Amino acid sequence: AALQQNLDKKLFGQHLVSKVVVKAVRGFLNNTNAKKPLALSLHGWTGTGKNFVSKIVAESIYKRGLQSKYVHQFVATLHFPHAHSINLYKDQLQSWIRGNVSICPRSLFIFDEMDKMHAGLIDSIKPFLDYYELLDGVSYRQAIFIFLSNAGAEKITEVALDFWRNGRTREDIQLTDIQNALSVSVFNNKNSENANKPLSFWHSTLIDRNLIDYFIPFLPLEYKHVKMCVRVEIESRGYAVDEDIVSRIAEEMTYFPREERIYSDKGCKTVDAKLDYYYDF
Repeated sequence: AALQQNLDKKLFGQHLVSKVVVKAVRGFLNNTNAKKPLALSLHGWTGTGKNFVSKIVAESIYKRGLQSKYVHQFVATLHFPHAHSINLYKDQLQSWIRGNVSICPRSLFIFDEMDKMHAGLIDSIKPFLDYYELLDGVSYRQAIFIFLSNAGAEKITEVALDFWRNGRTREDIQLTDIQNALSVSVFNNKNSENANKPLSFWHSTLIDRNLIDYFIPFLPLEYKHVKMCVRVEIESRGYAVDEDIVSRIAEEMTYFPREERIYSDKGCKTVDAKLDYYYDF
């Protein structure tokens, strides 16, 4: 219930996310005989709410949320920066997952910047996500894995723009309108500085073996959603909402496509910093 309420109250413009995340997490937590860990893959542009949703999921399961010792976060460019150290990273990551699930079967692992992670390192996670009853005496079937990625964002925007240009609302978009195209787009993603370097989800066996339970698309945010973000941030700081400031901050954002200016290219990412300029905090 808390998960649903928090998403309804704090997440804007993401009707698909709210629906799928609540259904997936609630169903998994209520399943006393899960056959594999829950694996959610969140996709979309920066600032659309992927990290925010991960935080809300953690808070709905653990008393201390992201601060819980049973929640583990990894950022590709921070924790696994060097391609030449891939074998070391594999050993460390597998040991870390094994050790923490041994302590708490209901562990949560969050991997950010999956589109920047070496494919070999991603594939080293595969055994933990598969349909094994035990691996070296440890069951991973109660664990939760959340992957965050910008991969597929272009495809999501393409679908959203098609709906907009055809006079349909974003709320008309169904998961089936995006999900198949998204998984194919992510599978074939080659967003890498070096095309010969096997980065990201590209041809990863996580997708090849259908180990991702849900590919969850985060739609690009519109002007009205940015204003919602500004209002909530002002209120969270204990200030009365000034609609003039709300509008000015939203208007300062840059929007795309260039002609229509529908979607914020940073989502709500820089709202916090812009508020500091207008208020003497």
